[in-house]
Amino acid sequence: MPEPRHHDLPPVALPDAVRAALLAPVIDQHCHGVRRDDTTRSGFEQLIGEGGTPAPPGTTRFDTPVGAAIRRWCAPVLGLEPHASATVYLSRRAELGAAEVNRRLLRGAGVSAYLVDSGSDLPALLSPAEMGRVGAAAADEIVRLEQVERDVAEVGLPAADYAGMLRDELAARAARAAALKSVAAHRCGLGADPSRPSRGSVIAAAGRRLADPKSRLDDPVLVRHLLWTAVDVARERGLPLQLHCGLSGWGPPGGGPGVPGTAAPGDTGLAADPIRLLGFVRALAPLGVPVVLLNCYPYHRQAAYLAGAFPHVYVDAGPAVAHTAAGSVHVLRELMELVPFHKQMYGSGCHGAAELCFLAALCHRRALARVLADRIAEGEWSPADAARIAHMIGSGNARRVYRL
Repeated sequence: MPEPRHHDLPPVALPDAVRAALLAPVIDQHCHGVRRDDTTRSGFEQLIGEGGTPAPPGTTRFDTPVGAAIRRWCAPVLGLEPHASATVYLSRRAELGAAEVNRRLLRGAGVSAYLVDSGSDLPALLSPAEMGRVGAAAADEIVRLEQVERDVAEVGLPAADYAGMLRDELAARAARAAALKSVAAHRCGLGADPSRPSRGSVIAAAGRRLADPKSRLDDPVLVRHLLWTAVDVARERGLPLQLHCGLSGWGPPGGGPGVPGTAAPGDTGLAADPIRLLGFVRALAPLGVPVVLLNCYPYHRQAAYLAGAFPHVYVDAGPAVAHTAAGSVHVLRELMELVPFHKQMYGSGCHGAAELCFLAALCHRRALARVLADRIAEGEWSPADAARIAHMIGSGNARRVYRL
């Protein structure tokens, strides 16, 4: 069957070159796998909800911006009329089956390459290679630092061997990765002292850590050691380091160390202002390791400032684009008040539900179309400027930073 039309741009005046730039394939520079199996209505609603929790009794996650957007934009991709009811939508989803739903939505997103964070404790998620195969796109892995650290801690090694084995394991996994990623901004250890800890303090902290290796990593010394070890590996391999900021409530339930974005005991709060990373970001400036600030909403303006202030800092809007849906134009407009256009990238941050990957790409294009149309209409940008900026944000910057 022919692929459905998938990226209707809003009814704004756009030159053909700008429209073509917006509709060109994008690089999703940060996402997660989607579920390979069918799920219940409750399970699906948790995947699309903020925080991954069930809706209050008598309510539904479809009565949210993202829920309404799924009914409007994803329904036609599954062969339904726009605004199909939640019941009809989920019935059609079950009828097609997860494999076909994933194929339609991932391919409909118009993505040429997926960079997939594989550090999740949730079962039944597509691997990076499977995301690429199902989505008819290239795919590479993003290595989650906290997942690697937990794997090392659970081996049962002496505290004196912890640092060496951690570095070796990170280096081995980085050899086949596009980037390294950490959620350390949502944990302690990156406040007033972002410095590299001493070997003695690492050994002492490792002794405490190895006594309970299944617990969450929240020791400030070991968090900083993990980050600096990653910096060393990233520098050797020429890899970017992604740092999760902003809200940590988006994502599925569980709160394990491999679960993206989910707040749990040990986290410092539901939101991490990127400015909290200032000391660490400044310390990395002479080393030439690109730092990508992920999921920065509602601190996207602060992230834009850091991207402008430091030559090695980049930013994306993350899952806020899909979750704000029709309101995503305001998020992008605020981000683009200050961000250098060669520092902004597209990343869906999607996890679990293929709908979030599709919606993020669609809402990104629609929101950016409105921003560009306004700038052109006001005479601030030429059509050539707008087309070039759309290409940079959609794929050009990611190709340069990740060497794709």
